[in-house]
Amino acid sequence: MKVLYIFPHPDDESFGVAHAMHNQRRNGHKVHLLTLTRGGATKQRHKFEYSIDEMGELRFKEMLDVAKVLDLSGMTVLDLPDSGLSEMDPRIIERAVANEIEHIQPAVVVTYAVHGISGFHDHLVTYAVVKRAFVTLQERVSYLKRLALFTITEDVAAKGALFKLNGSKLENIDCIFDVDDVDIAAAYKALDCYVTFKETIDKSGIRDFIGKRVVFEFYREKFDPPVQSLFDRLHT
Repeated sequence: MKVLYIFPHPDDESFGVAHAMHNQRRNGHKVHLLTLTRGGATKQRHKFEYSIDEMGELRFKEMLDVAKVLDLSGMTVLDLPDSGLSEMDPRIIERAVANEIEHIQPAVVVTYAVHGISGFHDHLVTYAVVKRAFVTLQERVSYLKRLALFTITEDVAAKGALFKLNGSKLENIDCIFDVDDVDIAAAYKALDCYVTFKETIDKSGIRDFIGKRVVFEFYREKFDPPVQSLFDRLHT
């Protein structure tokens, strides 16, 4: 099966679903990643005295290492304005997302849930644009089967220390996906690829959040009890 993950920034995948991606690759699925920005506007650049472009290039190189660690089937990194997606014409972002979906032709598309977990505006814009691109394309193509929305539960969100986090109610969870120790180890290794973000990663305590359970909401699908894979009970 083929799946396309879409996030706004470098490290979004490693802060969230890297272990799930690694597990899916180990099980023979084709896993692709689209990142909308190079993340160059991060405040971390000031510590290194880098320009936005210099920081973006460095983070892109770090992402190349992540792609190797996770054995991704493919990765595309765009150069839309980091921390500026909310100021863009959303049609431009939607076209870029739609182009990648049409190129990859995944059965499943994954992005953030409506709250974006962190609530960061780039996350919220990405959710809205990906959903719009998905429903528009689904009207005319047969390969798109599911839009999965990565999230965390409210109890996990309450444990956030460095950042305020948002979670989903248990009744909104449609998929509970369990990974193995080898996948968690790969997620840790992916985080380590982001050398420029080491201080933030360490302070965030994100490694304590990377457990064996990954949860998703599904757009316009409801499963109770939740399914155990992004590919279970796909509609035809």
